[in-house]
Amino acid sequence: MTEGLEGVVATATRLSDVDGEAGRLTIAGYAAEDLAPHAGFEDVAYLLLHGCLPAPAERVRFTHDLARRRALPHATMTVIREAVAAKAMPMDALRMAVPTLSLGRAENPLDDAMTAIASVPTIVGTYWRLLNGHDAVPVRQDLSHAAHYLHQVFGAEPSREQARGLETYLNTVCDHGLNASTFAARVIVSPR
Repeated sequence: MTEGLEGVVATATRLSDVDGEAGRLTIAGYAAEDLAPHAGFEDVAYLLLHGCLPAPAERVRFTHDLARRRALPHATMTVIREAVAAKAMPMDALRMAVPTLSLGRAENPLDDAMTAIASVPTIVGTYWRLLNGHDAVPVRQDLSHAAHYLHQVFGAEPSREQARGLETYLNTVCDHGLNASTFAARVIVSPR
């Protein structure tokens, strides 16, 4: 009988730490219970990308930069429409659409990350709406990231409470080391 993977380090991250036995999640040095219900999603995204929480002026610039990246390029829309026609699973549609965001651009990891973060709500919302027989809704740059996500899926501006609820959730799952699905994928593709 094998002992399983207890005590085996599968990977390391500088971003977060999960201590399941103590019931603690630390995201980039901050306890999740301190960060998630109070920080905006944009604050946490900035923290993960830059290693510190943004100053007020940095937050404004970062939020504006994310918002201006929400519109999808033609190639991405084509992939989404093809995924809808094929009735692709939602994660398959997302997996196929995200790489098209960087077509024709020079590789820049931070720029690519910003574009992916900003565009995923538009991809998910557009795919979901088209799959269910609805028109995609226009991108709005005046909404927070979480509110924009809900607007893209449901086609209406969410309440402040709905947006805050999603934002709190996103802040708790934005990074927690190696989740189960990522670990499973690594095991499957690893050489023996």
